Amino acid sequence: MEEFIEKFQEAVDFQDPVEVTENTVLLDLPEWDSLAALGVIVMFDIEYGKTITGDHLLKSKTIKDLFELTVA
Repeated sequence: MEEFIEKFQEAVDFQDPVEVTENTVLLDLPEWDSLAALGVIVMFDIEYGKTITGDHLLKSKTIKDLFELTVA
């Protein structure tokens, strides 16, 4: 999970440091927007060889929900 969170933070590219845990709610993140979502979609493709869509992101409420998509 730690490595996933690091990759997530790189993909979202927060301007200011943000503490992220597996229980962090995506909509609570200050920079969670369409550009951040696109970065996460690209991260899944490059880092995990998985294709996810905006629908996957809408269904994911927390970082843990996203992480679970890596093993689905």
